[in-house]
Amino acid sequence: MKPFAYVRATGVDDAVAAMHSTRDAKFLGGGTNLIDLMKMGVEQPAQLIDITRLPLSSIEERNDGIRLGATALNRDVATHPLIRERYTVLAEAILSGASPQIRNMATNGGNLLQRTRCFYFYDPSYAECNKRVPGSGCAAIGGYNRIHAILGASDQCIATHPSDMAVALTALEAVVQVKGPDGERSIPIGEFYRLPGTTPHLDTNLRPGELITAIDLPAAANPAGDGTVRSRYLKVRDRNSFAFALVSVAAVVETDGSTIRRARIALGGVAHKPWRVPEAERALEGKKAGEPAFRAAAEIIVQGAKVHRHNAFKVELARRSVVRALSTVTAS
Repeated sequence: MKPFAYVRATGVDDAVAAMHSTRDAKFLGGGTNLIDLMKMGVEQPAQLIDITRLPLSSIEERNDGIRLGATALNRDVATHPLIRERYTVLAEAILSGASPQIRNMATNGGNLLQRTRCFYFYDPSYAECNKRVPGSGCAAIGGYNRIHAILGASDQCIATHPSDMAVALTALEAVVQVKGPDGERSIPIGEFYRLPGTTPHLDTNLRPGELITAIDLPAAANPAGDGTVRSRYLKVRDRNSFAFALVSVAAVVETDGSTIRRARIALGGVAHKPWRVPEAERALEGKKAGEPAFRAAAEIIVQGAKVHRHNAFKVELARRSVVRALSTVTAS
């Protein structure tokens, strides 16, 4: 591991100033992904800025929803009574990820910023990785690409985003709060992540020096008084413990009897970012909840899929996962 400097931020402004004034610095929360990448030689920051003592760990109810502090632990979010009751999909997504030991350390901000688990990205012995070394190529395209993207990829990168939490937050239409050298701003979760295009080394639309301070869950995601809004998270993986999704589905559905009023669907494991197709959601509005409507929506979601040698199975798996998730949430 490359030697690095360590500083402990005393406040949010202090943390932002330290990041802005230091070249090749990284914020350090739980470190569950960053430290692994440093050990592998993928990340080589010159300085770590410890933000774990900042006052960003609260989980609080507000008039317009719930605010999750950036340094709140994944464990505390998943087990919080308000999250379990009102945002079931988020609790289920977090509990399906990693292991209890990692959830006890991982923070909300770090979860959103974790990097792809593409084999070729994680192993510097592979020279071709545009995400790690821009312009070097993509070894996954001609290599073993079973876990890789089928939607939204480019000829520069077919990596997928690994976060379960981010998929649920996308279906909930969360908003990420950040602070940087130019002040505070709000980023809708749908605009937070980037597709690879020609710049796969850029995972998000964060500006240099910006720090995630909170994640806001809108009140609109809360169940209606008659309990007609329900949500679920389905994760399909190779094993039940500590495995990343081959395909996952976060579904938030509002029904009136057997009729769908509104649906929000996000997929994980299929693209460089949580994948949401508003056209598929609109196609469900006013339809009777059932397999025919669910299959039609699933077909819209996978339109334009591009497969590679080892991951063609993901297209049908995504279709079936969408149908199963919607069937489960509307049967609750």
